[in-house]
Amino acid sequence: MVRVPGKVNLQLSVGPKRADGYHDIATIFQAVSIYDDVRVTIKDPDISGAFDISISSEHPTAIPTDKSNLAYIAAAAMYEKFELSGSIEIKIDKKIPVAGGMAGGSADAAGVIVALDTLFSLGLSRDEMQEVGATIGSDVPFSIAGGTAVGTGRGERLTPALTRGQYSWVLATSSSGLSTPAIYNECDRLREGMSISTPHLSEALMQALSTADAKALGKALQNDLQAAACSIRPALRLILDVGMDYGALGGIVSGSGPTVAFLAGDEEHALDLVVALTSSGVVGNVLRASAPVVGATVIDR
Repeated sequence: MVRVPGKVNLQLSVGPKRADGYHDIATIFQAVSIYDDVRVTIKDPDISGAFDISISSEHPTAIPTDKSNLAYIAAAAMYEKFELSGSIEIKIDKKIPVAGGMAGGSADAAGVIVALDTLFSLGLSRDEMQEVGATIGSDVPFSIAGGTAVGTGRGERLTPALTRGQYSWVLATSSSGLSTPAIYNECDRLREGMSISTPHLSEALMQALSTADAKALGKALQNDLQAAACSIRPALRLILDVGMDYGALGGIVSGSGPTVAFLAGDEEHALDLVVALTSSGVVGNVLRASAPVVGATVIDR
């Protein structure tokens, strides 16, 4: 079994839409201690290329169990690239919010890649697994890497970030997700006619990470998709306001949303923030997490 963390984007700078429909981004990922567990087992060594997926989830949003699931796509890619044989079963125990901007689907794909590397003794390096992951989804390489990292291109090109200390996060999640393509389309609509510069990293944010300055980090959080997410889901603005009113050091919509991540000063502050947000009545579910944590890790062979 492989345990894979979710992520928050401390910064997400989005460039103009490219000819291929994608956007260049500059982002800072941080892996947080909310995990999916992905178990891959061989069902029949004599049948090749049959993948069964079963999923248990704490979240009511429907999750595909067919070929559209990123875990399935990851398995197919690994089988084709390394000429694997034998039918497998993939079981996913989901804790990462579904369609919540925390890379839950990418985490499951990363879990399958790492699990198959172990199951078939492929001996792949992390870089080699990340290369496979990049062909599946922009966030998959980071789900394998974990920690804190800078992502460029579509987010798939990773560089470890110089960071110190541990951070306490409080995550306000939703029972209904948001579509990433819809958020990017709304972002393009909101910025129509504007001159959009090449995405770049925030020096203030990088400095805060290198000095473990949580207060400075909270002030430097930024997400170019936040306005689009709030446009489609206006309640996110209220959640952001309530969290800041209750003393969060900073608040940000994670990725394409709708999860809202609040930075707390320490673990005790995070507990107080959880209580305050829960009692406010504006948040459906509140989770507490620490960061950064390691990426996809085999915990049970």
